[in-house]
Amino acid sequence: MIIAIGCDHAGPTYKERVIAFLKEREIEIVDKGTHTSASVDYPDFAHPVAKMVNDGEADLGILICGSGNGVAMTANKYSNVRAALCWTAELAALARQHNNANIVTIPARFTSEWQATEIVRTFLNNEFEGGRHARRVGKISC
Repeated sequence: MIIAIGCDHAGPTYKERVIAFLKEREIEIVDKGTHTSASVDYPDFAHPVAKMVNDGEADLGILICGSGNGVAMTANKYSNVRAALCWTAELAALARQHNNANIVTIPARFTSEWQATEIVRTFLNNEFEGGRHARRVGKISC
């Protein structure tokens, strides 16, 4: 499994904690930055992650910004991406099970680093249920 990860200036410490969690599980990571808390523009980091997922170069993606909204909006511009803003593990489970989400976006200013790791753990440990949800997911793309 390959996971692409990126963040803006609100998320470098979160990203590093999540990367450590993923490395413990021997998951391949492609880190698209940023690496400092200096102010940056979130689309510059969301686009590379979303493009990798969209093009099948990464199985899943993780994006972190202050609210989680900006990176979600950016990622969802790609036709093969279903980015879900999750601030609880329960939302991450439902995003995978019901929406076949392939990118999780995490709001660093509204979660702890521990919660972010739990969101990622839950996101990875759940799968799309298909069934009635497949029909709905099939109607998402324009």
